[in-house]
Amino acid sequence: FSLACTDLTSPNGAVIPAEQVSLLRVGYVPVTMPSDPTGVVAPWPDPLPPQAAPMTLAAGENQPFWVRVKTAPGTPAGEYRGKLLLNGDGCGKSVDLEVRVFGFTLPDRMTCTTAFGMNTEHPFNYHGAASEDDRRRVVDLYHRALSEHHISPYDPAPLDPFTVKWPDISPENPPASPDSLEVNIDWVRYDAAMARAFEEFHFNTFAVPIRGMGGGTFHSRHEPELLGFGKDSPVFQKLFTDYCQQVQGHLREKGWLKDGFVYWFDEPEPRDYEFVMDGFRRLKEAAPDIPRMLTEEIQPELLGGPNIWCPLTPALDMEAARARQALGEVIWWYVCTGPRAPYATLFIDHPGTEMRVWLWQTWERGVQGLLVWETLLWTSPTAYPDPDAPQNPYLDPMGWAYSYGIQPGVRQPWGNGDGRFLYPPESAADGKPAGPVFDPPVDTIRIEMLRDGIEDYEYMALLRRALEEKGDRLAPAVKAEYEALLTVPAEITTSLTEFTKDPAPIEAHRRKVAGALEALGR
Repeated sequence: FSLACTDLTSPNGAVIPAEQVSLLRVGYVPVTMPSDPTGVVAPWPDPLPPQAAPMTLAAGENQPFWVRVKTAPGTPAGEYRGKLLLNGDGCGKSVDLEVRVFGFTLPDRMTCTTAFGMNTEHPFNYHGAASEDDRRRVVDLYHRALSEHHISPYDPAPLDPFTVKWPDISPENPPASPDSLEVNIDWVRYDAAMARAFEEFHFNTFAVPIRGMGGGTFHSRHEPELLGFGKDSPVFQKLFTDYCQQVQGHLREKGWLKDGFVYWFDEPEPRDYEFVMDGFRRLKEAAPDIPRMLTEEIQPELLGGPNIWCPLTPALDMEAARARQALGEVIWWYVCTGPRAPYATLFIDHPGTEMRVWLWQTWERGVQGLLVWETLLWTSPTAYPDPDAPQNPYLDPMGWAYSYGIQPGVRQPWGNGDGRFLYPPESAADGKPAGPVFDPPVDTIRIEMLRDGIEDYEYMALLRRALEEKGDRLAPAVKAEYEALLTVPAEITTSLTEFTKDPAPIEAHRRKVAGALEALGR
């Protein structure tokens, strides 16, 4: 059988062309090890490959489809109707499709910031992209997929970093005097890639690479150095300051400074706090205006270091967060291998609404951004150490741990779907393509829910701004009615562990907000 969609038309003759309707096949992955006690061993829906060719089903077999409609800016508001057409051998069926377009337009750039990892080595390997031209085509596919879901990668210019020419010195060949030392930075390729990231893909954050910070995680760390010189040497201090000041000045000149962040240490333990604060002090002295992000809860020992705080969701201290925001600091939060049930998580074997509910919890707490460590964890070099036999994420949905001292061949589960919001195209699923593959990545139900949640957040942000601008012109009762919509209903979530698993109350409140925005627009 085959599935198709007609144009969608409104009573006044406006049309949403069929080309703007995506018909995606709901794929299932075999969960054999639940992420936590709430999961079950079963086939779970997650990948959404496009349905481009006819398919065959066995008698009595069900096949769900995901219908996604994307309207162009300027599409007239109103109800649009069309049909989904199912054609099989000797039979045909149609299903009515109705779409409501509201009379306002979402901005290209979202209010809720996002910072998601995107390790390009996985798509390069799975797509068989060896040449630079092939790799650029592949990166473009993944940037476009993230952009369509309002998600910003850590590094929007993975093939075009700014290049630094360091002095030709070493501890064995030191300079006569550090005072004359300077670095030269070539920004040409980086600037072009970043301009595209902001202007075409509408990303709203990026990680600023800063050499000489050192770094690490709760597991291990490495000391700061430049060209072999340690942080206490005059050579290091002169080079680090010059380098950081040039980076800060260039980002300010381009208008990108406020969107950048330095992410150089991950999830420190208390034993790491002194090391982390020393790094932040050096960065603040050299380039005080580059934002400093840390994936850690707000701790007294860390005050004055980061100005973007990013705790794991259960670790968010609302009183401390409000105090930091009052000082102009920013609050993000993240999910990864944790938390697990009963919190909203990113796991495949959890209710599909959880990623969307996460955004309502984000809005409710005044959190300004989201972070997820990775989007393309298709294989683990620890769990699958043979480079010629990588993991097929369609057949093994588990996100397996790697590094952190785990021996090759050991399979330690992080959770089903952890670090994976996109799949490789089905033609490259086994990671062994015969030649370069340029099919786009496959979306997931979870990234669709993230996009919807980010847009839910944007609806609320738009309403708040509209009320700030026009609220004084409204009748008091109307103003109060609209202001009440900015409070997340209990039917959606009452706490981080109590929330709906049914999308109906989410959709109902979103429609109320949309109606208010339409009315305020008039």
